[in-house]
Amino acid sequence: MTTAIGEGSNFTFDDVSVVMGTYNEEAAIETVLVDIDRVTDGQAEVVCVDGSDDRTPEIANELGARVIRQPPRGYGVAVREALESASRPIIVTTDCDDTYPMERLPTMLDAINAGYDVVSGDRLYYGADAMPRLNRVGNRLLAVLASLVVGRRVYDVTTGMRAYRRDVIESIDWTENTGLSAELLMRPIRRGYNVRELPIEYRERRGATTLDPFSGGREIASSIVKVGLEERFG
Repeated sequence: MTTAIGEGSNFTFDDVSVVMGTYNEEAAIETVLVDIDRVTDGQAEVVCVDGSDDRTPEIANELGARVIRQPPRGYGVAVREALESASRPIIVTTDCDDTYPMERLPTMLDAINAGYDVVSGDRLYYGADAMPRLNRVGNRLLAVLASLVVGRRVYDVTTGMRAYRRDVIESIDWTENTGLSAELLMRPIRRGYNVRELPIEYRERRGATTLDPFSGGREIASSIVKVGLEERFG
């Protein structure tokens, strides 16, 4: 099931799909897509699963992304559709609000080529000062909870920027919605895949967030416990 560390590959950005769920991100989507194009020399496939009622899908389409329209049904539904729609052997997830550094894509691909199955961007390593304080505290607490249930220290369980080998995505039945970001890290760890957390910078988001930190945090915590119990005893 796993790939031994040191068993190298030779993937390039021609082998990479960058996927995201988009919802009313017209303030940031152009910057994100231009950055992906610049960093990957236009080689990466980009897939946006969109439920917007603003100009987000039109901008994405104009910039060469493959846009899949669906009614807004939550974070996990959109990202899961994006993951399933990717056509290449390496899949990178990101958010569309310009908080994540696309400049880290080469480093993530290097780690995949070095033998990791999942490379997860750790926003909290450098402090994430651009993140609201309440969110930083909540994300650290969620990471502690996830560490307890998976039996390994993890540092940023809710990051949206990760790289995966396609077989990891295809081998697991993903079930969560708001908590999908945590599930996408926890299940591979519990199933013995080689997972690395890679420090990344975190920028202030463009546009307004639609996730309430209290209700969203409760849903993610519930997902962490549910996934942990399923992986340990299911």
